[in-house]
Amino acid sequence: MTPARIALTMFLAIVLGGPLFLPEAFVTILNYAGLSSLVAIGLALLTGIGGMTSFGQAAFVGIGAYTAAYLETTTELSPWLSLAIGMGFAAVTALLLGALTLRLAGHYLPLGTMAWGISLYFLAGNLGFIGGHTGIGNIPRISLLGFEFDSGRRFSYLIWIFVLVAILLMRNLLSSREGRAIRCLKGGRVMAESMGIDIPRTKIVVFGISALLAAVSG
Repeated sequence: MTPARIALTMFLAIVLGGPLFLPEAFVTILNYAGLSSLVAIGLALLTGIGGMTSFGQAAFVGIGAYTAAYLETTTELSPWLSLAIGMGFAAVTALLLGALTLRLAGHYLPLGTMAWGISLYFLAGNLGFIGGHTGIGNIPRISLLGFEFDSGRRFSYLIWIFVLVAILLMRNLLSSREGRAIRCLKGGRVMAESMGIDIPRTKIVVFGISALLAAVSG
């Protein structure tokens, strides 16, 4: 068995068996690792492959979390529909912010993302209808086909299903024509344009995908 297969087997053993046998504190760490992995996958696509640096991903985590939580506690919408709306709101926000900041180059781009990330943080903290800095409580539990994720151990499986699906989707994306265009962004504008790549569009697509993954984590 190759080292890669050994690592994959150990990973699956921890993900599948961890919630059953690990202490509660370790399960909580495992859950947070899964949620952070969703954000990291988006950042890997945006920065590691697309060559764009962003310090504002936490803002999209907050947008997804606040939108879903607000809808679940004030309306009769299901958590799954609230999640979809939260992702949509994060995508629209990413398109608007991306259209403004992705024109920047060099160190101006990360500074720009840092600026609106801090701005959204203080904005959310001063909006009373979403709880301000204290957040929103009494959020309904998520259920699927009659199975209720009413504990951290059960919720761990849902988190890591999302992580594995995100990994598979990113792998398929990077193997596609759009994925090859994304890979060209890091090589420089001249090279990408010489291959007929619409750079502004591709940048916004990458930025939007990373924002969606952050929103799902939230």
